[in-house]
This record gives sequence, C-alpha cells and structure tokens, in this order.
Amino acid sequence: MDRQTIVPNLWFDGQAEEAAKLYTSLFRNSRIGGVRRYGKAGFEIHGQPEGRVMTVEFELEGRKFVGLNGGPHFKFTPSISFLIACGSKEEVDSFWGSLSAGGGALMELGEYPFSERYGWMQDRYGLSWQVMTMGSLAAAQKITPTLMYVGDVCGRAEEAVRFYASLFSGSSVGDILRYGKGEEPDREGTVKHVEFTLEGQGFAAMESAYPRQFSFNEAISFLVGCETQGEIDRFWDKLGEGGDPRARQCGWLKDKFGVSWQIVPNILDEMIGDPDPSKVERVTNAFLRMTKLEIEPLIEAFQGRFSS
Repeated sequence: MDRQTIVPNLWFDGQAEEAAKLYTSLFRNSRIGGVRRYGKAGFEIHGQPEGRVMTVEFELEGRKFVGLNGGPHFKFTPSISFLIACGSKEEVDSFWGSLSAGGGALMELGEYPFSERYGWMQDRYGLSWQVMTMGSLAAAQKITPTLMYVGDVCGRAEEAVRFYASLFSGSSVGDILRYGKGEEPDREGTVKHVEFTLEGQGFAAMESAYPRQFSFNEAISFLVGCETQGEIDRFWDKLGEGGDPRARQCGWLKDKFGVSWQIVPNILDEMIGDPDPSKVERVTNAFLRMTKLEIEPLIEAFQGRFSS
C-alpha cells in the first residue's frame, strides 16, 4: 500500500505485543511488522528496562497502527474509538464476542435506529470499538477512527474537523448529521455524526453533551509522518497553536481540542531500526531531548557528527 501519512498510536502498559497479536488474528489482510525494544539510551526519561518491547507496528485490514509500551501514565477512554464496518449481523456478533471478552459494553449489542446490529465496547485493554452492520451502505474503509467531543469541547467538533481538513492534503468533509430539538440529553445543533477524510484516510466525529468522566488524552495519538523539516515545522506550528504547551516533547503535542499528535520525520524510523546499536543509541538520546523534532541534528547524531 502507499505510505500512510497518519497512523494511530496506541499507548499500552506492557501489553502492546499481546494486543497486536490479538487484533491481527481477528482482521483480514493483517500482520505484525517491526518490533523495537528499549535500549540503555534515555532510561532517565522513559524509565523502561533495556530489552523491553517499546513499539510494535502492525496492520489491520491493510491500515497501519503502532502499539507503544509507554507505562501506566495514560489509559484509553471512549473519546477515540474504532468503528468496524460489518457486512452482516453474524460478523458483528463475531467481532463483539472476540473483542468484548474481558472488557465491557458501553452500548449493548442490539438493534438501533441507525443499524440493525450495533454495539460499542471496551476490550480487555480498555481500547474502544464500535461494531456495526452497514446495511446497503458500502464502507470504503473497514476500520474508522472516531473522535467524540465531550465536556469543554462539545460543540467544537465541526470546527475541529474543518481545521484538520485545512491542514492535510487529500481531505474532505462529508454531510453533517446534527441533533434535533428534543433529542436530550444532547443539545440541538451539535454533531451527531460526520465523516471526513485526511490524506485519503477516513475518520469520523461526533459530540455528546451528556456529562462524561473522560476526555481526549495521550493514550491514543495520531502519528504524522513527514518527509521534510518544512512539513514538520508546518504541522507542529499549526496543530500546536492554542494547544497545551506542557504536552510538547519528543515530537508530541496536544492541539486546541485536546487531541494528541506526533509529528515525526519518516527517516527517524529508519535510523531507530539500524543494526548498529551505537547509532541507535545516539539518535535515541538526541530525539528524547528534543521538543519539536529536527531532522538535521538527528542525522548528525546518527552519523556521529555534532554541531558546535
């Protein structure tokens, strides 16, 4: 497949490899890719023992994901879920049975006005999934990341979607379905559902005015792969504008809606995967100490050259 510019990054506390094996066993056209392990470099920052799995790259239905063993700091919430488009009730039931085992229901499996078979659950790791029969609708994408705007950002979903579409190429915003009068507890005019496309990839968004005890956090972030420093600078500046400055480190940022992003040069993956441990250690020490990632200093560290 073509390079996937935006990749969901899932934060686990030691279960990234186990989760990747489960997920790839359930979906077609799926596989586990590169596995990276923590080295000695950066222990004072990440606190992970040498040799422990750091990241697991995997594909589900041909779409890329990354699982990160980052420790206990962040937990998944329903603010970002993954909608699985199913062709039959039986397929819905199969995914529900496999993914809900050890987890719990957020919306019970059943018939709803929008689907003859639908359910929303958290799996054994806390990650949220929606499973749904599509009826006569043809799903262009099997798994769709879905963002739910609640609390302080309820009422800003349309703003967020149009903002993201203005930044990424290959973007579009579909028709917006809104809550009508009397559809309490949600507010009239807020977004019930909207599909949008960024870099040719499908996403969805919705809002809930109902009081929720969760919000967006770093447990799910979107990794944006960049070819040039100019791209990094642009995404870093635009996505970071109005966001939380305390959340900026190692290429991570939190935007003004609370969604987390990683702005990363594509070349970094090649450097981290180099067979020479001394090169990997140097570049790891370099990027862990950066806020916005800078390509040239990373290359210099990788090659053993350092600016004066």
